Parts: sequence; structure tokens; C-alpha cells
Amino acid sequence: MIADLQCVVLDCPDPAALATFYEALLGGTVDRPDPRWSVDEDWVTLHTPSGSVLAFQRSPDHRPPRWPDPAHPQQFHLDLGVTDLDHAQTQVLALGARLLDADSGGGSWRVYADPAGHPFCLVRH
Repeated sequence: MIADLQCVVLDCPDPAALATFYEALLGGTVDRPDPRWSVDEDWVTLHTPSGSVLAFQRSPDHRPPRWPDPAHPQQFHLDLGVTDLDHAQTQVLALGARLLDADSGGGSWRVYADPAGHPFCLVRH
């Protein structure tokens, strides 16, 4: 092993707002003290209940991806497991997500964009 994953970092125009979106979606604690980094208005973290950490970094010139447009690639995406796609969709849309594709995966997953434009999938498990 060469390295250990510390967190996944998402560039965005408003780190606090995007952290709040993912906190409502995944649970966890925004800006929990952690000796690995300091937090400020340009760097916000979310420690999730599963132990994963997402970080949100201010990027004033952030250009969101346009899934599935290869000229504006998705850059990365998160697969998030849910038991009820319809119920989860209602919840993420209410949080500010946008539905990008409801027909992928033969009904086993759907593609959304978070408020900053990053694609993520809700996957039935």
C-alpha cells in the first residue's frame, strides 16, 4: 500500500452550502475537529456516519460538469445506496439536487447533480 484515502474533495463555489446538502443526504458532522486539516470558509469537511470524509473546497471559477457531455466531463461521481429510489429521489430533489437521468441502469439507479453540478447516483441496494 502506498497511500491511505483521507477524503474526497469536491471543488465548488460555496463549500458551506454544499456541505449542508451532503450532511442532509448522508448524515454526519460538518467541520468536526480533525488534526489532518483546518477548516475555514474555503475548506469545509463532512465526517459521515460510515467513516468516510468529504471535503468541499472553494473554487470561485468552478465550472460544473454537464453529464453526459464529454466536453464537460463529470470529473468524479458518488454512488449512494438507497432502499427506495422514489422516496430518496423526493428527498434529494427537496434538498436542491437535479435529476439528470432516470432511465440508467434498468431502473436500478438514477443520476442527479448536487447543487454545485457534481453528478451522483442513487443506487438501489
